[in-house]
Amino acid sequence: MLKILIRRELLNNLMTFRFAAVMLITLLLVVANTAVLIQDYEQRVESYNDAVKIHYEGLRKAKTYSTMYLFVDRAPNPLSIFNVGLDKRLGNLIGIWHGFVPTLWDTEMHGTDNPFIAFFSSIDIVFIFEVVLSLMGLIFAYDAIAGERERGTLRLVLAQPVRRGQILLAKYISAMLCLLVPLLLSLLFTLLLLIRSIPLSPADFFRIGSIVFASFAYLSLFYLIGMLISVATRRTGTALMLAMFVWGFLILVYPNLIRATINPGGNIQERVNTVNNQIQRIVDEYERDRKKFLKNEGIAEGSRFHEVLGLYTQASVDSANMMSYIENLTDISETPPDFERYISLAKRYFDFVEPLTIRTTERVWFIRKQALDDIFVRQARMDRILLRLSPVGMYDAATQTLAGTDLLGLRDFFEATRRYRKIVIDYFYAKRAFGSREWFAADKGAVDWSTFPEFVFERSDASVNAARALPDLFLLIICNLVLFMGILLIFTRSEI
Repeated sequence: MLKILIRRELLNNLMTFRFAAVMLITLLLVVANTAVLIQDYEQRVESYNDAVKIHYEGLRKAKTYSTMYLFVDRAPNPLSIFNVGLDKRLGNLIGIWHGFVPTLWDTEMHGTDNPFIAFFSSIDIVFIFEVVLSLMGLIFAYDAIAGERERGTLRLVLAQPVRRGQILLAKYISAMLCLLVPLLLSLLFTLLLLIRSIPLSPADFFRIGSIVFASFAYLSLFYLIGMLISVATRRTGTALMLAMFVWGFLILVYPNLIRATINPGGNIQERVNTVNNQIQRIVDEYERDRKKFLKNEGIAEGSRFHEVLGLYTQASVDSANMMSYIENLTDISETPPDFERYISLAKRYFDFVEPLTIRTTERVWFIRKQALDDIFVRQARMDRILLRLSPVGMYDAATQTLAGTDLLGLRDFFEATRRYRKIVIDYFYAKRAFGSREWFAADKGAVDWSTFPEFVFERSDASVNAARALPDLFLLIICNLVLFMGILLIFTRSEI
């Protein structure tokens, strides 16, 4: 009997105008937007490759260790085509230096300069699914029970030896099969376009498959919401009105309401001032140690050498251009009688100050990280928790995590940049660079950069993404089960 019911419902759905509309709209939107997204991604990759080349050449042009300033570029994520997440919202260029610890908030951006493409590329595939599939799921479901009750056919069906649970299951299976056709076809065309343009790894195909599963669970959830409305009402007009209201609230109103109302608590400026005062105390302590060293070395305050070292130290603390230091050092080197004495003092000075700068910078970074996490990351997490009360929030969080464009995915990159900074510092220590002549002077020849460590970053493994997305996927599945059980309970107890 169940097979007969499924066949009947399937034929009824396939012969409707709404099925053809779903097929056409989904294919047109997804395939057309994929072409735009691929073009945008290719431009971002080209910009990334150009930036890497420029920064590599810039490193090789530095003649001294102290004038070297590394730039690390974050490659665009190919799966941002599915869910762009934070991939284009946070910077993709960060500086690496022993006197600076990189964070999410210290980045710059390079990418496409075409505002037309940038505008349309913000509409990713998941966004289309969030809007279109949810609407189509409700449209397929709003009259599933109410329509048959209104027409009187439901009474005829129940007159046969069939259980009400079988009717619900048949309607659900047939509708989901119909809705899966445009979903899978559009994703198939998307994959064909991607394979032709973008190299994908086996792990990427696993991530894409997981995104398809999340899309199915999301679509199923909205269909069940529509069926719940259909079971609870007796007229299709009322069911359609309620379905449109629920769709507008869940898709348009609730996410924007959460983003507009969730703000970091307390006085932000007061917290910022407190952090700045803590940082200033650390910097003052650093300055006292530096001046104490100069005094012990007999370098008088106000002397030309003291002035030059002060300029360099200020540039170090402010992460500014080192060229002012080199220009001033050239002025000193033009005094031949004292040149070697100055060189010897400078070597001892930098051998003391640069390790001190590293320790001070890491103390400052720890305070900054705590403050930034407290003010911004906590707000983002609270926003994400409240958004999970909506199917859109669950689905968006799950697909972002699977694509690797979520906050944790971006943090993986910055963790890698901090590890790279540590590798660079260890390289300097191994070369005894801080106390060497090559740190600040190129009169004996430029630094050899051939053995300098390169930055390497690989996206987290697909299993890591799946584990991170599991809570949201679990929520989607649980919501599906709870809704189906609720529908079954209401339908079983309702009068026909």
